[in-house]
Amino acid sequence: MKKKIILLLMVLVLLTSACGKTGTTAKKNNANKKETTVTEKKVEKNNYVSYNGNLSLEGNNIVNQYKEKIVLKGMSSHGLQWFNYLITDENIKTLKSWNTNVFRLAMYTKEGGYIDNKSVYDDLIKDIDLVISNDMYVIVDWHILSDNNPNNYKNEAIEFFEKISSKYKNTPNIIYEICNEPNGGTSWSDIKSYADDVVKTIRKNSNNIIIVGTPTWSQDVDSVINNKVDDKNTMYALHFYSGTHKDNIRDKAKKALDNNIPIFITEFGVSAADGNGGVYLDEADKWMEFIKNNNLSFVNWSLANKNESSALLKQDNKLVSDDSLSESGKYIKKIFKK
Repeated sequence: MKKKIILLLMVLVLLTSACGKTGTTAKKNNANKKETTVTEKKVEKNNYVSYNGNLSLEGNNIVNQYKEKIVLKGMSSHGLQWFNYLITDENIKTLKSWNTNVFRLAMYTKEGGYIDNKSVYDDLIKDIDLVISNDMYVIVDWHILSDNNPNNYKNEAIEFFEKISSKYKNTPNIIYEICNEPNGGTSWSDIKSYADDVVKTIRKNSNNIIIVGTPTWSQDVDSVINNKVDDKNTMYALHFYSGTHKDNIRDKAKKALDNNIPIFITEFGVSAADGNGGVYLDEADKWMEFIKNNNLSFVNWSLANKNESSALLKQDNKLVSDDSLSESGKYIKKIFKK
């Protein structure tokens, strides 16, 4: 009788051990199924944030999360205090259909902008979220112009970028442009002293790309040579208008690139520098060739229906469509669609 009891206990032990192993195997199989499911959900390669994710720099080139080169191209708004009503989901989707993957939000500091009217911030946030919902990158542009030197409102800039970088700290879409067009004799030394502090503020929350404006309305990119901001993901703004800025500015840009200064063209137009005249398409073609040969990212000025040559839309039009495009707009669409 004792032998039967012992044998029965041994059988029970063996059965319990087998069940445990089966359970472990089942768990492993389930884990493998989960891994397979995650792999299957990998986004197919595209030119947008869903695939490219967080951007960084390798040399002069922007690379995606897989260290593949990527070029950003798109439109800039005009001042949010004047033309924010044009930044609609429909218009952003149309621009995206032109193969653009970035939109720049020009938040003026003065001229009725953020320093004068803090409610502009609310429009900015709505616009950022709209661009993000369309899977595009968004440049948050601290648009100094009439205030000349970014140090004039440095404390306000630090407060602003602390708030934005904290709010969007885990958002790969955001690119920070911390001073649009320093001018009025502002030197690179002045700009760098401002940039050093603002960059440090952003880096507390985000490693996303930062763009710093350069002297003389962001034309003197060569002034940065041998005196870059100490940050591996910082680029430098170059602006041009094809009716005014020609070989002399391209020469500055080439010199900067040859000295490992990464350039982002955050603003260009096919008009003269004041937004009028032209359009100057032959010179614009030279610039487009330069951009292509140097793998540069570029943003056109601007999504506006203002009565000036650089506006994307004819006067008073609100919807981006073939019928509403200005002469500049028709050219820009062709460039983006290539």
